[in-house]
Formats: sequence, structure tokens, C-alpha cells
Amino acid sequence: MITPDDLLRDNIRDLQPYSSARDEYSGEDAIFLDANENPFGSVANRYPDPQQLKLKVKIGQIKNIHYENIFLGNGSDEAIDLLIRAFCEPGRNNIVAMKPTYGMYKVCADINRVEYREVLLDEHYQLNKEALLECVDPDTRLMFLCSPNNPTSNNLYQEDILYLLENFEGILVLDEAYIDFTDQPSFVAQLRNFPKLVVLQTLSKAWGMAGIRLGMAFASREIIRVLSKIKYPYNVNILTQEYALKMLAHEEEKVKAVRDILQERERLLLELDKLDLVEQIMPSQANFLMVRFAKPREVFHYLMNKKIIVRDRSKVPLCEGYLRLTVGSAGENTLLLKALQEFKYC
Repeated sequence: MITPDDLLRDNIRDLQPYSSARDEYSGEDAIFLDANENPFGSVANRYPDPQQLKLKVKIGQIKNIHYENIFLGNGSDEAIDLLIRAFCEPGRNNIVAMKPTYGMYKVCADINRVEYREVLLDEHYQLNKEALLECVDPDTRLMFLCSPNNPTSNNLYQEDILYLLENFEGILVLDEAYIDFTDQPSFVAQLRNFPKLVVLQTLSKAWGMAGIRLGMAFASREIIRVLSKIKYPYNVNILTQEYALKMLAHEEEKVKAVRDILQERERLLLELDKLDLVEQIMPSQANFLMVRFAKPREVFHYLMNKKIIVRDRSKVPLCEGYLRLTVGSAGENTLLLKALQEFKYC
């Protein structure tokens, strides 16, 4: 059986990582004379914990997973980039992914000069799993999937994801950024069964912490050790760690926020469906709606002039004519609906 170590780039396998004394000492009450810091000042005068141990333990308690199976990064984008750098030799290896989906997978592949092979979803926005596997060759190292998917807002069939996990010999990366808004269970519970599975999640959506840029990757300890080995030493700053710990202590507020967003999602769906300018609304398992308009660009610019900013997805394959509307607060959604009700085609 192929292991994650078999898929690693040779230079990453042999890499001697940067190490600080803080990697060896995890206590707090000490005289720190190791890192040439300024001894005076506020809480920010010291370097942050490079291993983010307290934060990982707290997240592990919430997610029911051991902290050694957690990687924390500057948004999920850092984990995406590190996975490509760890497993893909520039100019030789390749990545297979679904289309349409989150754009940063391809951007990171392009930055790292790694071929990115895309397979279009079917007419129901589901995986063409046979076509995905047909794109795989001996140089394929990673496969990126996203469920619930951005921008199509739907869950992928779990049986299709399992099929790919059982038949793809590389690292399968499943992005679950919107998992809190769906009734589909997370694949984090499947990590023990699939040592080459990586599950990405974030604190940006349901937890309301987009501004602190904290992403999570859950995987086997072998893969987590690789990501930790090649990350920058202090990739998650001390203010981010402390703010996240503070917010994670109030999980009930996150639960309420998700409940409110889901209620507003249903209200938006019902009210938008009454508008003549709306042609179709995709069923959503995320915190946004994909809405098709007859003249999407006109609606997009009209809303922008009203200082209501939405995302134009009208030129994305399978999303022609659609705008992506994030579910806002009740007041924001009311203003959006009012603006659309007043829209007149030229």
C-alpha cells in the first residue's frame, strides 16, 4: 500500500526543519532568553507558541479528535499551499480536481508550477468519479474536493467521496469550509480509516472569525508532521491564538449564529423566489445562495451602486447567469430584498 511518505518530494523527506527552543519547552512560567525578544512590553512582545498547543487541544475537544491530528495555518489557504509544496514536484507531478470549485486550489498549483487537471461536475453538480480517476496517472499526487461546494452550494454524494478514497492512491483533500451549515456529517470521523485523507475546515464561516485568518487541517499524524515540518516557525500569531481561544470558549454563540443564518437562508430563498427577475435558485447547504438572473451583470452593478456587494459567478462553468449571495443579518437581507424588488431592467 502506498503511504504518505512514499508520495513526499525527496527534498521534503530529507529536510531539516527550523527549530527553536520553544519547540522543546512548552511551559509559560520561565525566563525566556532564547529568542532575542524585547523583555519589555505587552503580551505581544514574545513570539507565539509555534505548535499552538493550547489552541489545538481546545479544537480537538470540540471536534473530538486528538490535537496531534490538527494543523493550524493562516487560513485554509496555507494548508492548501503546503500540501502542494510537500507532495508535488514542480514541473513533474500533477493535481486532479473538480470544476467549478474554490479557486485557490488552482492558484496555489499555478504558483508552485504544478499541473492542475480539472473535471467538470455533472448536470446535478455532482462528481464524475470515473472521469476524475481517468485523469489520474503515476505522477498524480493530490485530489481536491469541496463539500458543501463553493460556488454550487450543494453537498457531494458521500458514497462518491468514499469511492474515490478507496480507489485513489494519492492524497485526497476534502474541503469542508461550509460543513456547519449542512446536515451532512464531517469526514473527520473517517480519518482513522483513510491515512491519506486530509479534511480542511475553517473558523471564518460559522465561527465568525474570518478576520483572524485561522484555518484547520485534520489528517493522520504522519501528514500533520509533514505540514508542521515545512511551515514557517511562527505562522499563527499570538493575537490570533488568544482571540480564537476566547471565542471557542463560547460555542453556544456559534450554534446560535448558525441557527440564525439557516433561518435567514430559508427566508431569502422564499422571498427571492417571488421576484420576476429571479430565474432559478440552487438548493443550498452553505451560508450562501446561488441565484440565476436574466441579466446578472446589470443586477450585480445595480446592487454595487446600492453599496450591496455580491459575487458575480455568471461566467463560471455550470454557473452561467448566477450571482452568489451570502446570507447576511436579518437587516442586511431585508435591504437586499428591497433593492431587488425595486430593480428595473433598462
